[in-house]
Amino acid sequence: MLGIDTLRCSDTRRAGLRNQSIGFVFQAFNLLDHLTVLGNVILPASFARKNGDAEARGREALRRVGLSDLAKRQPGELSGGQKQRVAIARALFHSPTLLLCDEPTGNLDSETGREVIDFFRELNARDGVTLLIVTHERRVSSVAKRVIAMRDGTLVETSDEELAAAHGGPS
Repeated sequence: MLGIDTLRCSDTRRAGLRNQSIGFVFQAFNLLDHLTVLGNVILPASFARKNGDAEARGREALRRVGLSDLAKRQPGELSGGQKQRVAIARALFHSPTLLLCDEPTGNLDSETGREVIDFFRELNARDGVTLLIVTHERRVSSVAKRVIAMRDGTLVETSDEELAAAHGGPS
């Protein structure tokens, strides 16, 4: 990862790489109810040696996902889509180069899911963030530049023709 042989790194170095260079977005949001929205977003700072201005960076991450006005709210006061955007803001806190997403639209309605997908596409195009998304949803894989499927426990790359057939038209 990033030209670093992670197999030769210490556990501490690998943990630092995960915290600083990889963002995680989960289907179940994994927000802490006792923290505010901003507190959830800046949580990665508590695991970093250099925090800088964590609050300012957290507010910027919330702005990027369109939730600046909800910084003082508690997670229980948010809709599912808002919770997912808080989770995305938390994943973006350290400006990662890689975003790992586990069913990021699985708990969202169609419109909110589409907004999340559009945000991910923009994040990739504008900021060069690589996204690895695990999903069962065709609406997510239909916009991916590359799709690798798992069949019978084996990873297989799908062809453009297979993608087109799966999505009802040419890719």
